[in-house]
Amino acid sequence: MARHHSRSVSPREERRSRHRSRSEDKHRDERRDRYDDDDDRRKRRRSRSKSEDREKESSHRRRDRSRSRDEDRKKRKREKSEERKARKAEKKRIKEEEEARQVAELSVYSATDNPFHDVNLTQQFRWHKKNEKERKQGLSLAEAQRRDALRRQEAKEELERLNKRRAEREAEQRLREEEEIRMQRLAESAQMADWLAKEEDFQLDQERTRAIIRIKEKRAKAVDFLALNLRYLNPISEDNQEIDDEELEIDLDEPYNIIDSLTPTQVQELHDDIEKYLTLEQSEVNIEFWTHMMVVVKDQLDRFKENERLGMEAAAAVESDVNALLRGKTYDHLVALQKQIQAKLASGEPIDVEYWEGLLKKLLVWKAKAKLKSLHEVVVRNRLEQLRKRQRDEALQAQEELLAGVARSAARGERPVPAETQEQNAGPAEEAEPYDRSMSPALLDIRRLPYEERQIDIVTELDDLRDLMSQRRSVAASRFVPKTAQPVVESETPEAASNADLASEALYRAEAERELDEEEELFNVEEDIAHPTSYNWEDKWRPRKPRYFNRVHTGYEWNKYNQTHYDTDNPPPKVVQGYKFNIFYPDLIDKSKAPTYKIVKEPGNDDTVLLHFSAGPPYEDIAFRIVNREWEFSHKRGFRSSFDRGCLSLWFNFRRNFYRK
Repeated sequence: MARHHSRSVSPREERRSRHRSRSEDKHRDERRDRYDDDDDRRKRRRSRSKSEDREKESSHRRRDRSRSRDEDRKKRKREKSEERKARKAEKKRIKEEEEARQVAELSVYSATDNPFHDVNLTQQFRWHKKNEKERKQGLSLAEAQRRDALRRQEAKEELERLNKRRAEREAEQRLREEEEIRMQRLAESAQMADWLAKEEDFQLDQERTRAIIRIKEKRAKAVDFLALNLRYLNPISEDNQEIDDEELEIDLDEPYNIIDSLTPTQVQELHDDIEKYLTLEQSEVNIEFWTHMMVVVKDQLDRFKENERLGMEAAAAVESDVNALLRGKTYDHLVALQKQIQAKLASGEPIDVEYWEGLLKKLLVWKAKAKLKSLHEVVVRNRLEQLRKRQRDEALQAQEELLAGVARSAARGERPVPAETQEQNAGPAEEAEPYDRSMSPALLDIRRLPYEERQIDIVTELDDLRDLMSQRRSVAASRFVPKTAQPVVESETPEAASNADLASEALYRAEAERELDEEEELFNVEEDIAHPTSYNWEDKWRPRKPRYFNRVHTGYEWNKYNQTHYDTDNPPPKVVQGYKFNIFYPDLIDKSKAPTYKIVKEPGNDDTVLLHFSAGPPYEDIAFRIVNREWEFSHKRGFRSSFDRGCLSLWFNFRRNFYRK
C-alpha cells in the first residue's frame, strides 16, 4: 500500500478513475432512487393491504356480530321457561343482595366498628372456594347457578312443609286446648251446680235452725211457727229425731189463723219470709205448703188495702157475704164451684162480672185454706204420735228407775215404804201456817221517798187488776202474740290464747302464705294408720292430731322414650320428684326430744310406702303415702330435715339416674 502511494499516476488514468467514480456515483444514485421507489411502492402496497385487511376484519366482525345476534336470538328461542325463571330469580337475588349491602352501609355498623369484628362487613359475600371447586369439576356458571337455584327451591319447599306442619300442629294444639277448656267448663258447671244445691240446702237448714233458736228464746216470728208445722208434716225417722220438748209444748193451730193477729207490717214481713223459703225449698210438699200460705198472705195484704180504700165497715160487709157462701165447704166442693163460676164467666151471659171475679178470687183463697187444713191434720197426727212416743219413753225410763231403786233397797235390806204412808207422814208438816202481819213488808212513807220516785203515778189495786184482766183477755183472744226481742246477754270473754297456739298459728300462716312454685302442688291427704298404738300418757293429756302443710314436687322426665314420643308442645305425664312436709308441734311437753319419722313398707305394694311421723305427748302419730323411690340426701339437692320453733321440716327429692353409653 505504501508502494501504491509512492507510484506516480498519469492524467489519463486520473480521468479514467474520475469518470469511473462518477459513473459509480450515478449508478449508486440510480440504485438508491430505485430502492426508494421500491420502498414507496412497497409501503403503498403494505398500506393498501392493511386497509384491505382492516376492511375485511371489520366486515368479518360485522358478520360475526350479526351471526352472534342471530345465534343469541335462536338460543333465546330454544331456552325453556324454567331457565328464564331461574335467571330472573338470580337477577332478583343479586338485586336484593345489593339493596341489603346498601342498607348495611347505611346502618350504624361499619367495617371498622361492628360487634362481629368483620372488616368485610360492607362487601358482598362470595364463596370463592366453592366457585373454584365447581370450575374444577367442569361446571359452567349457568349450571352452578341452576344447581344453587334448585337447592334454594328445595330449601324453600322444605321450609314451607315445616311451616305447614307447625301450623297444623298449632291448630291441633288449639283444638285440644279448646276441648280441654270446654270439658273443664262442663266439669266446673257440674261442680258449681252441686255447690249451689248444697248452698241452698245449707241456707234452708240455717233458716230452720234460726227458727228453732228464736222459738226457744221466746222471740219467735210468725214464719217460725209455720216452719215448725213443716217439721211435723213428714213422719220423723228414728235417725233424725231432733224434736225438743220445748217444741212439743207449743200449741199449733191452723197455719192460716196466725195471720189474724198480725199488723200490716208483720204481714208484709211474713210475705218476705215465705218468698225466701220458696226459693230454698226443694220438697214438693213443702213448696205446696208455702205456695198456699203465700196465697193467704197476699189476700190479707189486699184486704188491708181495701180497708184503707173503702173503709173498714164496707169491706167487712162485702167479705162477710162471700165468707158466708164459701165457709164450711170441702176442697172438692170448692173445685166444683170454681168450675161453675169459670163456666158462667165464659158463657157471655149478662152477669155482674166484677162480683163473680171477686168471688172467684176469694174462692182461690178458700181453696188454699182447705189444702192447708188438710196438711194441718197430718201435722197434728204426726205430733200426737211424737207425744205418745215421748210419753212411752218417759214411762219406760221411770219404770226402769223404780225397778233399779227397789233392787238397791232390797240389796241393802231396807223395806220400801208405801206411798200412802209417806203422804200421811208428810201431811201434818204441810199444814198451813197462820198469817202474821210481820210476814208482809212494811208500808212506805211517801214523804221519805226521793223526788223522782214521788213523781211516779200511783196505781191502786183495783186499777192494776182491771189492767191485768184486759191484757189476759186480749192474749186469750189472739192466736199468735209476737214477742219482742230479748236483751242479748253478753257472754264471758274467752281466755287469751296461749303463746304456743299463737306461735303455731303464725308458723302455719307463714307456710300457707308462701306461693307455690310452678311444679308444686298441695299434698294434705293423710293416711290412716293400720294398727294404731295406745299411748301411756292418755290419762294425763288428750291426744290430738298435729297441723301440717305439705307440698309435692312434680315434673317431667326426659328419658329416651319420652324424648322419642313427646316434645315440649306435647309433654309426657308428670311424675313425682319430691315432697316437702311441714308438721307443727308447738305444744310438745318434752321439747328436748325432736319428732321422728320412719318409712313403713307394706307387703305386696312396691309402688308406694307410708311415711310415719311420731312425736311425744300430746300429739298422735300421723302417716302419709308417698312414692317408693330412692331419696337424695344431699343438701345441695334440696334435702332438709330440721325441727325449729315447733315445726318439723322434712324436704327431699328422689334420686335421678343418668346412664352413660
